[in-house]
Amino acid sequence: MDLVARAYGSPDAQKLIAEVQQEYVVRYGGPDATPTDPAQFEPPLGTFLVGYLDGVPVACAGWRSHDSDEPGFRDGDAELKRMYVSVEVRGRGLARQLLAAIEQSAVAAGRRRMVLETADMQPEAIGLYVSSGYLAIPGFGLYLDEPGSHYFGRGLP
Repeated sequence: MDLVARAYGSPDAQKLIAEVQQEYVVRYGGPDATPTDPAQFEPPLGTFLVGYLDGVPVACAGWRSHDSDEPGFRDGDAELKRMYVSVEVRGRGLARQLLAAIEQSAVAAGRRRMVLETADMQPEAIGLYVSSGYLAIPGFGLYLDEPGSHYFGRGLP
């Protein structure tokens, strides 16, 4: 898979973001309502990657900066958002490749910890994060009091 930094608002990113939001509708009954500003995913405050197979966009993930002046975050945190692999190409290890690349981009920007929120209805995601060394952390953000939400973090090298 070829991974390319793209603007959050780019057509390929928006196609994949629409797919992940539809997946949330199917799994949870509605899209992720977490506020996101495309500027949060622009360097140096963040990054958004799109993965391509034979020129077709099939995966995406982004991170945005947070620091200790925001509840639930530490200085140097990078929050993972919109991690997604298209249904037709799942099971090939693309999510693990994408996660490693998004972590590397956060390290290059000086971030020290990757954090994320996911939930019970995404057991595949939970399995990926746990098997990648992520540990449970205190909650943050919009879904803080939502039953079934899980929060994970991992120190970045």
